[in-house]
Amino acid sequence: MNTRTIPALGLGTFRLQWQVVIDSVKTGLALGYRLIDTAQIYGNEAEVGQAIAESGVPRDALFVTTKIWTENLAGDKLVPSLQDSLDKLRTDHVDLTLIHWPSPGGAVPVAEFMGALAAAQDQGLTRRIGVSNFNIALLQQAIDAVGAQRIATHQIELHPALQNRQVVAFTAGHGIHTTSYMTLGYGKALQEPVVQAIAHERGATTAQVVLAWGMQHGFAVIPSSTKRANLESNLAAQALRLTEAEMARIDALERGDRLVNPEGLAPVWD
Repeated sequence: MNTRTIPALGLGTFRLQWQVVIDSVKTGLALGYRLIDTAQIYGNEAEVGQAIAESGVPRDALFVTTKIWTENLAGDKLVPSLQDSLDKLRTDHVDLTLIHWPSPGGAVPVAEFMGALAAAQDQGLTRRIGVSNFNIALLQQAIDAVGAQRIATHQIELHPALQNRQVVAFTAGHGIHTTSYMTLGYGKALQEPVVQAIAHERGATTAQVVLAWGMQHGFAVIPSSTKRANLESNLAAQALRLTEAEMARIDALERGDRLVNPEGLAPVWD
């Protein structure tokens, strides 16, 4: 599975609803974003689909990601739920489908939902499959179920204060790509003095510095914004190349500061 075809920078839609998400996606697509990341639980797939349809950007130029919610992980529910997502998104396939969170309490075995996800891929409903918010033990179970070569990416919380190095090393060792969500750490990363200093030195924004850091590590990043200026600025992060010394200064900000840890959903983290 060629994970290099996952764009390095995309547009996230978490917490964006109604006209707000329509405007964000349409503006992003007009500016040049081509990866759009949504999820069943976001409740905005229909609006994302509307925005894509109204954008005029050809479907084959886009990379659309959605995620299967925990209530739809059972073998008889996953494919129908993805079909429902496709209907809302107004497309016959998505480019990437992720398991959003592992099944709470292991109610649905990893082998069952990964098998169903692989079946969805075989049926052409999704071009690639992957997982999100897994620990190493669960990742190993997913690999055992479908093979590492079939898992295109692992999407996890990853920002300068939480770099998830053990998990990233594990997936990299199996040839599995990493997608960073919350790369800006709810904006906390932008307040880091080190990041601010590098931004000042380079004539860049703090967001550009952090996004460039993520991309230079080989991660895909999916920041969201409702403001055209920020969307445009974030996109320009692709042109910023940090030095090894600057990368090391940001790497040193690791302190295990996890911001997303929902009770009942989160696994025991590594």
